[in-house]
Amino acid sequence: MDDFSLLDPRFSDPVAAAEYLETLRWPDGVVCAKCGESEREPYLLKGKSLKGRRVWKCRACRKQFTVMVGTIFESSHVPLNKWLAAFYLLCSSKKGMSAHQLHRMLGVTYKTAWFMFHRIREAMKEPAFAKLGGVVEADETYVGGKRKNMHGRETRGRPPQKDGLKTKAPVLSLVERGGKVRSQRVANVTAKELGRVISEEVDLNARLMTDELRSYEKIGSMLADHRSISHGRGEYAVGEVHVNTVEGYFSILKRGINGIYHHVSRVHLDRYLTEFDFRYNRRGLSDSARTIAALEGSEGKRLKYRDSFGGFPSTT
Repeated sequence: MDDFSLLDPRFSDPVAAAEYLETLRWPDGVVCAKCGESEREPYLLKGKSLKGRRVWKCRACRKQFTVMVGTIFESSHVPLNKWLAAFYLLCSSKKGMSAHQLHRMLGVTYKTAWFMFHRIREAMKEPAFAKLGGVVEADETYVGGKRKNMHGRETRGRPPQKDGLKTKAPVLSLVERGGKVRSQRVANVTAKELGRVISEEVDLNARLMTDELRSYEKIGSMLADHRSISHGRGEYAVGEVHVNTVEGYFSILKRGINGIYHHVSRVHLDRYLTEFDFRYNRRGLSDSARTIAALEGSEGKRLKYRDSFGGFPSTT
């Protein structure tokens, strides 16, 4: 397993970074990123492999490509060593890292740093996997700030109102004890909305643990078992009935949102949730292993700047 450190030459030399990403993406030999040809291995154009770029040419389709083609790095002018450093910094920072901090550390503009982090969050997006099972804890929280601090897009069409839950975005998190977490922004916390998400993400044979919110009762009746804890009566754990695991996840999320990012737009909230889910689901890995997992997720994904304001784009 590769171990990274901030003194690693792959963080300072774009050629070393490109060579590393090539071995990570093509462990059995370079494959054409344009046509997929692998039998006749492409060859390196040494004359064009200047200024930190390693340019390959396919013997079959005769097209040129680099390791960046077909990944979230595609069309980026940021050197690969800075990309690699950004991946490592975001994956190793337990509560996240602000784009302002990245722009100061890497010497890129704030706009570039902001977009780099959103591209990395896109790489962290996990493919669909098996539904959560066993004992699953479900809880909701609210993320947001004061109306006066919101961007115009977030308040457009909303009547003036006092600051409170109505100015915040509801988030539902589902945690399989000893397993993974899945979080997503929901429209509201009604029985219909929460039931929709839980039915999509949780196996019917699972045992559901929630607080006393009545919105969970209907979907809970459809699962193998449903137990609730009453915080209103001062209960926090009765035997195995508790939601302390998911509340522990919320403590990490809130410390990151409030302490690092300060304000997260509803437009981008799903990507930030993806970031925190990704780190939590790999909490047993080293920082280096977590970084490699994120890098491996960069292939086959693309996020353009104009698409970054409309939620998750489809993979290409």
